Amino acid sequence: MSDSSRKMDADRLLSFSDDLIQVLKNRKDINALMRSLDDAKKLRSSADAELSDLHDQLNSYQKRINACKQNIEEAETEVVADAELDRLQVSVEERKGTLMKAEKDEMRQQKKLSMYASVTNIIPDLVDKTRISGQIVDRDKKMVEKFDFDPTKTSAVEICSTLWKLMDL
Repeated sequence: MSDSSRKMDADRLLSFSDDLIQVLKNRKDINALMRSLDDAKKLRSSADAELSDLHDQLNSYQKRINACKQNIEEAETEVVADAELDRLQVSVEERKGTLMKAEKDEMRQQKKLSMYASVTNIIPDLVDKTRISGQIVDRDKKMVEKFDFDPTKTSAVEICSTLWKLMDL
């Protein structure tokens, strides 16, 4: 069967060849074919030129895209750096606020202590938190009486009574 299909293909090919020879015998057809061939060459040349232009444009756009990507990366880096700087500034401002609050609290405590000392004439010693100690000052008599109690050995009532007695200097 393959021989018969080959014979049919060969017959068709011979038929096309005969038709082509008939077409080429006519001078008009040869000129038309030559013009068509020239037009095809021009079309091919024009297509090649456009393809080259498109490749150039594509390369140009790719360069622009890469430049934009780089700008975006730089902007993101700058945003991250700005955010970090803002965070640090907030942190510094928070620390300043905390420091100012601590200074205010310390000043308030000093004023309280000064007021208590003015009223009671007692200046406590706040260095050792485990002991109750300090000085009782009598400005009129220009005397200073020191006191020191161990709260584990002396009751709060005894300490209070002793301090009242010392204040009556």
